[in-house]
Amino acid sequence: MAVPKRKMSRANTRARRAQWKAVKVALVSCPQCRSPKRPHVACSNCGTYNRRQVFEPSA
Repeated sequence: MAVPKRKMSRANTRARRAQWKAVKVALVSCPQCRSPKRPHVACSNCGTYNRRQVFEPSA
């Protein structure tokens, strides 16, 4: 099992952790109702995916 030989300094630890960022959720507009939705996911507003009705939305 790999074990570090020396203690990692606070500066190096924080510099490494600085790369962990929250990623903004990508949104596209639905071609049917123009509401924002995630790409490659059925629209929760109108229930369409790839210009086909896949489920009836609960209104």
